[in-house]
Formats: sequence, structure tokens, C-alpha cells
Amino acid sequence: MSKKLINSPANAVDEALAGLVGANPSLRLLQGHRVVVRADIDSVTEQNKVTLISGGGSGHEPAHAGFVGKGMLSAAVAGGVFASPPSASVLAALRAVASPAGTLVIVKNYTGDRLNFGIAVEQAKMEGMAVKMVVVGEDTALPTTEFSAGRRGLCGIILVHKVAGALAELGATLETVAAFAQQTANAIATLSISLTPCSLPGCKPSFNLNEDEMELGLGIHGEPGAQRIKLKPVDEVVATVFEHMTQQTPGYCYFKPEAGTVRC
Repeated sequence: MSKKLINSPANAVDEALAGLVGANPSLRLLQGHRVVVRADIDSVTEQNKVTLISGGGSGHEPAHAGFVGKGMLSAAVAGGVFASPPSASVLAALRAVASPAGTLVIVKNYTGDRLNFGIAVEQAKMEGMAVKMVVVGEDTALPTTEFSAGRRGLCGIILVHKVAGALAELGATLETVAAFAQQTANAIATLSISLTPCSLPGCKPSFNLNEDEMELGLGIHGEPGAQRIKLKPVDEVVATVFEHMTQQTPGYCYFKPEAGTVRC
């Protein structure tokens, strides 16, 4: 069993959220849900500003509750560890941050998230709320085929939060915020390098990775990556990442930087 600084696996998510809110007076928990909301949300909606919601399974902290605040998210919805939050909690979050200017929902490209957030968005629209949803899938590890959901959503979503949050803070319309959020999502590419396997609280590591190995493109829940390779100096690792991200093998969602894009 992996070592975790927790009291019990069953309460780990709720205690983590309670601790986050307890340490940050600018945040509050929505009663009955794993939803973190800006404490000043009423002033945000009174100023007729677009509100932002994101979320997903827990275990990826500080995502997404750690990004709730001025110029970022208005609320974050947490599920269990590696589990999408229920649509009822997403809808509760939408109601809590409902603004005359509308709400943008930003979701990573995972089937459970797209399904549960999508259901809540449609329910909110039926209640008369102005809501748009942007799906972020910037991972370049695996090819996209008819058997795949496409690019997985990874850490690139944080940049989408920031761009959308900055525009919302400036008073941009929902259409403008959503358009720039989608444009940002389309311009991002990521690829992970993993040195160790992940593990859920109370469980053993989900797979084995030898001491002299690393995995290129491992998913955030431990999904298989593109390949396992031997440990290399970091300069070689970065070169390998860029080579994979920009490959033009048929079927791959490779990253094709626009003219003028700087790659460091």
C-alpha cells in the first residue's frame, strides 16, 4: 500500500476541501456538495460579470479548487479521487454562481467529465441560465482514432482558466470569454513524463515502473502512455518530448505551432 498523509481514504477528499476553505477566507464550501465557491460571488454577479466553473476528479491538487479566486474560477466542482463529480453537484455550482452575464464551464476531455458537466449545462439552460462549455484536450501522447475520445485534458487547462478568468474580470461578454478560451485551448499542447506510478489512497500503485524507466505520455489517472523509455539526462528528455509532440505521423494529434511560436 502506498504511503499517504491522510486520516482515511473515505474522508480524504472532504477533509482536503474543508482544510482549503478553512485556510482561505476568500473561499466557501457549498453545503451538501464538494463545490468550492468564491466567498464574494454575490459581488461578482452584481457587477454583471461572467462567472467560470471547472472541476473533475480529485487527486490532481491544486486542481481545481486551488484555482478559485479573482481573475480565475468562480467555483470548482470536485469528484472522488479519479472520479468525475456528479451532475447534481455541477448544477448546484451553476446555480450558486449564476450571473446575468452568463457562465462558462471549462472541462477536460474525459468521458465522465464531458457527460456529467454536459448534463448539468443542459439542465441549467432549461432553467434559463446562459451557459457555454469549452472542452480542453491538449495531450499529444496518443493517436486519435475512432476508438479514442481524442486528446486527453491535462495541465494545459490552467492556462485556459487564466485567460478566461482575466477576460471575465475585465467585463468581457460570455461569447468573447468562451471564444478566447477555446482559442487558447486549441493553441496548447502538453506531454507528460512520469518517473513513478500513481496510486489511490488506500491502494497499491496501479502499475509497475522499473527504477531505470520512465513513461512518455502517461495519463493523469495512470492510463498507458505512448512508450516506456530508459532514464535520460533532462536535455534529452525535453528533445524527446518535442519530437513526439510535433511528429506528423498519420493519425496523431500532433502539435503544429503557429508561425512565430517560441519553443524553449
